[in-house]
Order: sequence, then C-alpha cells, then structure tokens
Amino acid sequence: MVPGAAHPALLALLALLGAVLPGPGGAKTSVQPLNAIILQGGSVKVNCSTSCDQPTKLGIETDLTKKEVGHGKNWKSFELSDVQKDSIPMCYSFCDGSQLAAQMNITVYSFPELVELDPLPSWQPVGKHLNLSCVVSSGGPRDDLTVVLLQGEEELARKPAGKEEPAKVTFPVLARRDNHGANFSCRTELDLRSQGLGLFQNSSAPRMLQTFVLPTADPHLDAPRVLEVGTRWLVNCTLDGLFPASEAEVYLALGDHRPNLTVTYSDDSVLAQAWVMGNVEDEGTHNLKCEVNLGDQSRRSLEDVTVYSFPAPSLTLSEPEVSEGTTVNVECKAQAGAVVTLDGAPAGPSGPRAQLQLNVSAEYNGHSFFCSARLDVAGQVLHKNQTRELRVLYGPRLNERDCLGNWTWQEGSQQTLRCEPWGNPLPELKCNRKKDRASLPIGDLRPVKREMEGTYQCRATSPRGEVTREVVINVIYHQDNLAIIIPVATVFILATVSTAAYIYNYQRKIQKYELQKAQKAQEEAAMKLNTPATPP
Repeated sequence: MVPGAAHPALLALLALLGAVLPGPGGAKTSVQPLNAIILQGGSVKVNCSTSCDQPTKLGIETDLTKKEVGHGKNWKSFELSDVQKDSIPMCYSFCDGSQLAAQMNITVYSFPELVELDPLPSWQPVGKHLNLSCVVSSGGPRDDLTVVLLQGEEELARKPAGKEEPAKVTFPVLARRDNHGANFSCRTELDLRSQGLGLFQNSSAPRMLQTFVLPTADPHLDAPRVLEVGTRWLVNCTLDGLFPASEAEVYLALGDHRPNLTVTYSDDSVLAQAWVMGNVEDEGTHNLKCEVNLGDQSRRSLEDVTVYSFPAPSLTLSEPEVSEGTTVNVECKAQAGAVVTLDGAPAGPSGPRAQLQLNVSAEYNGHSFFCSARLDVAGQVLHKNQTRELRVLYGPRLNERDCLGNWTWQEGSQQTLRCEPWGNPLPELKCNRKKDRASLPIGDLRPVKREMEGTYQCRATSPRGEVTREVVINVIYHQDNLAIIIPVATVFILATVSTAAYIYNYQRKIQKYELQKAQKAQEEAAMKLNTPATPP
C-alpha cells in the first residue's frame, strides 16, 4: 500500500511511532509549520525535512490535494490546496530501514453562509414572552463563533453558536410597548484574534416587531334599540386602553349593511361613528355589531336593533267646513297593532280605530280634534299624533261682552274703545252717530274729546247675516269761564286798587285838613297872647 493511500488510523499510529522511536543515530523527521489556520478552500505550504544522513525517501501523507513545490538533500516542500475541513497531514521518511514521521494540524475557518432571524409573529401582546431564534448555517471554528441578538444597534444577549449544523440559537424576550416598531437582527462573531487574525462579523436582515395591548373589555356601543323606517341614528362605538390605538381597525354593521365610518384616534382609545338608516326592506330585528381588531385579537359588542314602520294615524272629518247645527263625523285610524285614542270619543274597546259624532255649534269653530296612536316596539311604547281643525260657519255676533253699550269718559283722558264682532266669516263692523252719521272712532282715543259724545248705531254684517247694537258715548267736561274770569278779576282788582287809593287819599286829605285846622288854631291862640289888652 502506497503511503498516499494509508488509512488515517494507520497514519496516526505511524506518526506516534515516528515521534516516540527515533531513527538510527537519533535521526528525526520534522514538519513546518506545526499548526496552520487557513480560510476554507485555501492552500498552505508545508515543509517536510529529516536529519537522516543517508539517502532516504521523504514525503507527506494527507488526503488533501498536494503538490511538491520544492526539494533539497533532506527536505521537500509541498503545497496543500482546496482545504475544506480540518486536517492532520503527516511528513514521513525512511532512514536505514526505519520509518520516521511528524504531523501538523491544519485548522480551517469559514464565515457563515447564512445568518437569519426566524420570522417574528405579526403582532406580539405586551407582557408576553417571545422566543427570537437565530439560525446560522456553516461557519467555524464553532468554538470561536458567537451569536448576538440585537435591537437596532443595541446588544440584547449573546450565546455560543454550538456544534449543531445548522445552529439555532434562541433568545427569550419580554414584549414591551417600546418594542413596537423596533428592528431585531442576529449577528455572528468569529473571533480569531488569538490566531493572529481578526474578528469577523456577519449580520442578518432585520425584522420588525409589532407589540400591542387590547383590553379584555368589549367596545361600548351607543345605539338605538328601535329605529323607524326613513330615519337615521348616529351610532358611537368606543374602546379605551388600546396600544397602539392608531393601528386598531373598527368594523360596524347593521345586519348585512356596513355604513361609512368616521374613525377618530386618541392616545389610547378609538371612536368610530356612523349613521345607520332605517330602510323599509330591513323591517324587523337585526344585530348591530361593532368589532375592534388589533394585532391578531378582536373585541366585539352586539346590540339588537328593531327597524319598524309607524306612520302617524289618519284623522278625518266628514266635512272640514260646515254650518252650525250640522252633524260631523270624526274618525281616527292607525295601522294594525296600534291603539288609538280620540279626544271626546265615547269609551269603547281599544283598537286601531275610534269614531266620534257631534252636532256642531259656533263654539266648535277652530276646534282641533286630537288623535293619538300608541304602538309597542321591542318593549318601547311609541306615540304618533294627528290633529285636524274644524271650521264652523255662523252669522255675526255682537253682544255686551264684545262691545259695551255705554261708555263714560273724562274729557282729555287716554282711553281705548273696544267693539269687536265675531262670526265666521269675520263680519265687517260700521258704527255711525245717529244724529249726523259720524263714524265711531274705535281703538285708542288719545285724548278723549267732547265732540265724540253721542249715540251710535253699530252694524256687523257678513254673508251669513247682520246684527246691530247701540253704543252711547258720554264725555264729562267743564264750561270754559276763563274769558269771563279774567276780565272780572281784572275789574275786581282795579276796583279794589281804586278803592284803596281813594281811601288812602281821603285819609291823607283828612289828616292834612286836621293838621291845617290845628295849625290855624295854634296861630290864633298865639295872636291872642301877643295882642295888648284893652284898658277897661
């Protein structure tokens, strides 16, 4: 058997013997380098030499592709190429009939062909653990290969790749709100710095994680229990405690109909609004459903809504306009299942129909007949009403209540004269004073004048006849004596002044006369004293 085809176990045995048992004269076989690390698929030069001083056979035993690239007296150089895996080549030589051997270690390193993060769930509930798995195919040496889990650029954890091929390394992660929208990836690190090489890194494509919170409570649905045909109702559907609320999807449907929604998002809640319509074809009870979906979960609320038709009752008069004394038939009628009530109708069994017959007088003019229909829909009592007005034709009326027969006022006062006839059709009123046919001023009298006094004939006429009434107006006033009083007062004053002046002058004259008389008496007395006495 040629050395190149030796069994690996035999080669190991020969190498052991060659190392333990030296050749003749202490000859040895050597190999350089003893250890080599190369990239997978690469090549390495190996030098085999011997210390034997006799002509000898020198070679290398390996299962790798080899090529002699140099030789000398006691050495040979080989190139080993296309190295795919770790190998232990052995140099051998024969010296004086003995075989000598020396082995080396070739370590192959390679980069992973695949570094991948297993697909993430579409949505992950906050607070639940999630296993993120990194898959690594090939790459080694595995003892120097580490798998790192990253969130963005932040390192979360690292583990050895292990020996399994392909390697699957799993990292448990607790889902949090701040993980929502974050990118996770795997990175391998082949650390050959101790071998004189470097640190080699490979990374997977990132995968985004979406986390969510959906409360256990169902949405709050604000909806009508009953909905009338031809009407619409604004329905509100709300749910609080969502994260992220803007990612929630809301569906609303009444039976098979899905109305247009207006959705409003806030920090942690969603509000959906829609107008639901009552259609004739939808009469009956239907489910109104509101569903909120977030992540891979949903919450739903259901309400029963009954679509119903309930037109107002029909209220008819045999004749809407009649003369007084005519018999009128009144009928109120509603749909089957309803119960009607007609004001004034005699008591009778409840049902969808009620009647009334009456002989109308003038007091019924303008009277409104009232009919109410009651219907029970899904436990709710609903009402619809109808009114009709009766017109009664009758002749004019003009009595004491409408027009007083006697009015007495103070001249110059502010008064209101009321005289209003009634009838249907409304009568025309004319009031004229008997003596001169002057018209009676009806309404505000500002002020009252004496010229209004008199007796008036009021006549109310219409196509249905006429009626008359006498009205007397009395005006209280006083004679105007101012023109007389002023001259008399003037004369009186003048007379009084003249009399006073006369008396005053008369008294002065008397006083003057008395003074002159006294002076004269004094003068005469003085003269007597001054006159000599006549001798006897």
